[in-house]
Amino acid sequence: MNCAVEFPILQIGEFVLTHPKIAIPDNAATFAINASNERFWEPPVRRYVKECLAGETGPRGRDFGMRWVASLIAEAYRVLVRGGVFLYPVDDRSRETGGRLGLLHEANPIAFIMEQAGGAAITGRSRILDQEPTDLHQRTPFIFGSRGEVELIHAYHKDYVEGRDSNSYDFPLFGNRSLFRNE
Repeated sequence: MNCAVEFPILQIGEFVLTHPKIAIPDNAATFAINASNERFWEPPVRRYVKECLAGETGPRGRDFGMRWVASLIAEAYRVLVRGGVFLYPVDDRSRETGGRLGLLHEANPIAFIMEQAGGAAITGRSRILDQEPTDLHQRTPFIFGSRGEVELIHAYHKDYVEGRDSNSYDFPLFGNRSLFRNE
């Protein structure tokens, strides 16, 4: 990758190269999501977060840390430098508007930077940079970060949309050992 990060230094009026050839680490065990919105998330997002929170004894087999700074730029910088994934998924409250973040002025620039650094950026169901804008103020769900984590979240969404997901993580009554399996 020939991606670099430069930051303006106001005192000297120049950009300073801080990370030449930056590459997002792919093995980071950190995710950022506003957990207070869990009740509004779609099942694939709930599944991902639940598996991460299960830690070493869960299906992912390792411990994860959760962060939420509530600053898109700060989260993007952290992902660039330390890896991990940022999730601002569509939820029951933002479904009609398509999401909460601006496609053209927030998601697209960060998605471009993430992909240049070896990461990925999606809506959950498709690549951010493949979205065709229909409005200047179009909103979108936004998930970005380490390629492996983003691809896993994308696979969970695909399974859910195609009906291959039993949602056993979401409804304990219909879990693997239940009399009422969702088969």
